[in-house]
Amino acid sequence: MTDAVAVEQVGPHGGVPPRIAGTPLDQASYALVMVHGRGGSAEGMWPIARAAKATDAALVAPVAVENSWYPKRFLDPREQNEPWLSSALASVGAAVDLVRAAGIPSERIILVGFSQGACLTLEYTTMVATSEGCFGGVAALAGALIGDPLVPRVDHGSLGGTPVLLACGNADVHIPEAIVRSSADVFRHLGATVDLRIYPGIGHDIVGDEIDALAEMIRTLRGAP
Repeated sequence: MTDAVAVEQVGPHGGVPPRIAGTPLDQASYALVMVHGRGGSAEGMWPIARAAKATDAALVAPVAVENSWYPKRFLDPREQNEPWLSSALASVGAAVDLVRAAGIPSERIILVGFSQGACLTLEYTTMVATSEGCFGGVAALAGALIGDPLVPRVDHGSLGGTPVLLACGNADVHIPEAIVRSSADVFRHLGATVDLRIYPGIGHDIVGDEIDALAEMIRTLRGAP
């Protein structure tokens, strides 16, 4: 079953409610916040959750206007992707807030993103390091941190050992391997437990090993008190 709720937010994506599926929020012990990619949809993320055996999770997915979170490449200067980028990050934050408002704490939330959604998920995680508490996990499938790689990043805070999966093919024409690796370094600096997986010969796609890694993250969280 899929539902939608109203969330007050601003910018190009403001007013578009997240989609909700899986176990009802008021009955679930943990949740997946799932962020779709360019050209994708919120509902298109549900098969990933099913494949990873998150059968007892609440699933919450923000929705991008016209199925795209921001117009330019993720490596372009950030200002070229505004105001869409800030609005997109606010949409991810609103989805997380919705889950927490239902009584599910941050440490019982796993953030999952693909492509543009993976980039947003990683960027959002760096923004809320410490202030929002540690998440149960972050899985970035074919994505990396956002912004011009020639502009030095200034990231502060601590993720306190939050498991972070960065998985991407080295033949991905959209996500350069070097940027995935440098993103992994940022998360190590922030105190995350980083699982970096680079797949030889794989393009912009999701492979079974990524699903297995997400499933293991879910099993670990499910077993936590």
